[in-house]
Amino acid sequence: MTTPLPRGQGALFNDPSATANRERFRDKPRALVDKTMTVAEAVRRFVRSGDYLAVGGFGCDRIPTAAVHEILRQGVQELRFAGHTATHDFQILCAGNGTGRGRSLAAVDAAYVVGLEARGLSPHARRVLESGEVKTTEWSNYTLAVRFKAAAMGLPFLPARSLLGTDTFRESAACVIECPFTGEKLAAIPALYPDVAILHVHEADRFGNCRIRGTTVADPDVARASHRVIVTCERLVPHEEFRRDPSLTAVPFFCVDAVCEVPFGSFPGNMPYEYFSDERHLREWLEVEADLPDYQAWLERYVFGVADFNGYLDRCGGLARMQELRRQEFLLDRGR
Repeated sequence: MTTPLPRGQGALFNDPSATANRERFRDKPRALVDKTMTVAEAVRRFVRSGDYLAVGGFGCDRIPTAAVHEILRQGVQELRFAGHTATHDFQILCAGNGTGRGRSLAAVDAAYVVGLEARGLSPHARRVLESGEVKTTEWSNYTLAVRFKAAAMGLPFLPARSLLGTDTFRESAACVIECPFTGEKLAAIPALYPDVAILHVHEADRFGNCRIRGTTVADPDVARASHRVIVTCERLVPHEEFRRDPSLTAVPFFCVDAVCEVPFGSFPGNMPYEYFSDERHLREWLEVEADLPDYQAWLERYVFGVADFNGYLDRCGGLARMQELRRQEFLLDRGR
């Protein structure tokens, strides 16, 4: 009798079938059309309650803060989420749980969540996860990237050595397979096809071509894996700029459904080569979360009580503060 190969006990929160997802991609428009719109319009059109959401960037770097705030303001519910070194973005989404505004998050594929790296743990994100109202399946950062890579390649899974022999494997939805060529045991990592992804980039044109300075993390694969893609950018640039040097294009137009110009759209996160993270504001956010009534009032002032992201920036110090963060990044970029 053949002994069954081990499987992780975690749940799969979306369908890894390449065939089923190919059907969903088939009718996606690929014309060169103007996709510029406001963040509010993009979220209203492309983010739906119950969706599986992926967010680009890494940690507090190059995160699409403006769009994540708008998801909260529009009351999107029951999202499944990829926590791929998700720090402040996950913290924001958790603000839609346990604060009297329904349940923004229903499930998370967690590699790194709750912590804001050296800044410490988010008290409210911890409350939300410990409450049990958000289902979790565990992965490593690498295997979440492998999941996006598999989907970008149009496959249902990719083999890897990662996770084997770890507790993370047990809490994942991976399974052990035997290589047909060598007989070696490998982990089969299921593809991840998000319903919608949101990326923040340095430059985009009106058709959705994107440039990212510095590390791209998994964003090019996330864009190719996702059925709908919203891009927020620091600057809109003419399409001719992309035609002059196509090699700088990290995400091509045919992956993108909406383009939103949002200067400082990653605040209070860091935007490499543009502005430094606002450590003072991130510290305030972490501290106020300790007391739930205080946190609810704070959210009303900074997120729910403003019309849009510009209102949030104004309440965080406005242009003067943004310029100071730009100066900090400029000096760091030059090693001063």
